[in-house]
Amino acid sequence: MGEILFLAHRMPFPPNRGDKIRSHHLLKALARLAPVHVGTFAETQEDRDHHGELSAIAASIHMADRTKPLVLAGIQAVLSGKPVSLAAFHDRGLQSWVEQTLAAQPIDTVVIFSGQMGQYLPDSFDGRVIIDLCDVDSAKFEAYAEAGNMAWINAREGRLLAAEEERLARRADVTALISESEAALLRSRISPRAEADIRVFGNGVDTQFFDPATGLDQAPYDHRGPNLVFTGQMDYAPNVAAVERFTHRVLPELAARYDAQFHIVGRAPTDSVHELGKLPGVTVWGGVPDMRPFLGAATAVVAPLSIARGVQNKVLEAMAMARLVVLSEEAATGIPAQDGQHFLIARDDAAMVSKLRDLLEGRRDGRAIGAEARQFVANEMSWEAIYEQVATLVQPDGKNSRAA
Repeated sequence: MGEILFLAHRMPFPPNRGDKIRSHHLLKALARLAPVHVGTFAETQEDRDHHGELSAIAASIHMADRTKPLVLAGIQAVLSGKPVSLAAFHDRGLQSWVEQTLAAQPIDTVVIFSGQMGQYLPDSFDGRVIIDLCDVDSAKFEAYAEAGNMAWINAREGRLLAAEEERLARRADVTALISESEAALLRSRISPRAEADIRVFGNGVDTQFFDPATGLDQAPYDHRGPNLVFTGQMDYAPNVAAVERFTHRVLPELAARYDAQFHIVGRAPTDSVHELGKLPGVTVWGGVPDMRPFLGAATAVVAPLSIARGVQNKVLEAMAMARLVVLSEEAATGIPAQDGQHFLIARDDAAMVSKLRDLLEGRRDGRAIGAEARQFVANEMSWEAIYEQVATLVQPDGKNSRAA
């Protein structure tokens, strides 16, 4: 095997949000197989501060600054007939670096992380192509449009992204999705004549890092009553909708009966999320240096997502911390755990209230379910176990060229 070109739409360090966690571990797995050249985007100073960590694992790097305003990306998308998602991540400097790297280095495999980066793959490349779409992103925009959220814009984005996803699946030797439901959805959108190789490459969790026995005893909550916690990137629309749903439809009864408080923990909260923090019983923490104390001190972790594509890292991390998770069916997608044994699925708001009441009144043993959850993810969904799948994606014979 030669060398690998890895293209990711976000800097894989630090692994502090869902897509970055996945790309981070995918990169680490690839680096075990062969030298990896990395092209990516930096969005924040925090990204740039981790350049040294990326340098330690990569053979070469091009880190483009993602500074293009969304309005400009929208104009470019309309003029070019492309999705806004592609226009937002198009950079001439990165395009030039990709072309030069492919010409100068012995690269026989290109691994593309997320559909936005497929535009950088030249038609002339005749080596092996692996595309990790994670999930069928077009379906998310279609759902936004169906819900009446900027319907024309999101319908256009969904339609054009669906065409790009089909193009990439036809172009790739292997297209990876995060769960069987996402893989089945993509297969249903592609003609059987395309003979696309679509496989599942699941998400994992670092069970050594997310471990309730790590000695993180400092509880961040002063409140002595039940502390219910939601974690996630808080400028991501499905997360915003989830915390608004919980605050207005679930929390009031729990706060009145049990003095429960709701804690929203995660980076970049929107103005609407900050407004929730002004309500009684709701605290918006924003970004925190370490999520583990917030999870470890939670009475329960909630994930009432209505739109959820792929596997939710927030759920895996809470399970690894031996917390009881009460979640929607959508948030449970792609996690082959058992309802009632490893977490509790609530199919509507009333069910979520009921299951949390069962916990708070002692009819459910949250500690026992949390312990089962921890054992499940340690056995079935650790990143170390998932690393073994990467060689089969990249190398048809599954051999490790560095170990050979």
